[in-house]
Amino acid sequence: MPSNSTKILLLITLVSGMLVSVSSNSWIGAWMGLEVNLMSFIPLMSNIKNMYNTEASLKYFIVQVLASATLLFMVVMKTVTEDLFTLTNVGTPYTPMIVCTPLLLKSGAAPFHWWFPGVMEGLSWENCGLLMTIQSAAPMMLMSYLIEINPFMLSIILASTIVGAIGGLNQTSMRKILTYSSINHTGWMLMALITGDNMWMMYFAVYSTLVLTVLSVIKLSSVSFINQTMMTNKETKLMKFMMFTSLLSLGGLPPFLGFLPKWFIIQAMTMNKLMPMATMMVIASLITLYYYLKISYSSFMILTTEPKWNNQSHKNSTNKNISAMILSSISLTGAMLCTIITWTN
Repeated sequence: MPSNSTKILLLITLVSGMLVSVSSNSWIGAWMGLEVNLMSFIPLMSNIKNMYNTEASLKYFIVQVLASATLLFMVVMKTVTEDLFTLTNVGTPYTPMIVCTPLLLKSGAAPFHWWFPGVMEGLSWENCGLLMTIQSAAPMMLMSYLIEINPFMLSIILASTIVGAIGGLNQTSMRKILTYSSINHTGWMLMALITGDNMWMMYFAVYSTLVLTVLSVIKLSSVSFINQTMMTNKETKLMKFMMFTSLLSLGGLPPFLGFLPKWFIIQAMTMNKLMPMATMMVIASLITLYYYLKISYSSFMILTTEPKWNNQSHKNSTNKNISAMILSSISLTGAMLCTIITWTN
């Protein structure tokens, strides 16, 4: 793990690589931005004192290099055969499918998600947050230049939502549950890209806020597996309540903030006559809600069992507690926002 000054420098170059990629006017410039982003994230992941971190960083490096090399080869090949040097020129009808495939591998969408759970399992919570949010932003914004409603993209979206829903059913690790939830949200974000860039930006902002909320509360509670959520102290009931309300908001339960962007996307899909697709995506989201409720249902009951012998004290800093409470309160504002938007319309 690098020192604090090195970590700040790497984070700056990581965000700079993403900005270079999304603001470039050619595919070569976008590829260079993705490479800068990758080379900044690898030192943040690796830790010589932790074998799992090193293994995860090596897996991530191999997969991302494979995707980057494929993207560069496709872009150079299509530039030679067609005029694909600029981002706006699409070329043949198969060009979006060819160029989007390595970008889908970079963002971890199904069926290119095979590396995602293994990498997430070996990372710290901060790097998990970076991998689920910032690292998927640049590939998706590049896909927005090429994405359109076609059978290939609709099948990718449907596969992402279904794999993200079913894959998390049998998991006990919180990291893997959040991984499969991220794959499910990737399907929703790809559908948001089809409906419009503004829709994707709103969904990504809400999703990043909810992921930050969940990770901050989980890190304060020192929880890595489901059974550890029941082992917290009686003094940390507020922390437990914040964790589970944030998880339900991330799953898209209607009173919370996470339902708001999904509601907008469902409306846009209805206007574009994609009702069967919307129905299947909503059913997949209900499955994700099931395994979130499975975690939190027993703690929401009045009569809950808590061990008396667990006397471990959680002495966290006040600033972290306050930030987690503020983020959790933001995730609870969904009902108010839905009411205001409905009333104004």
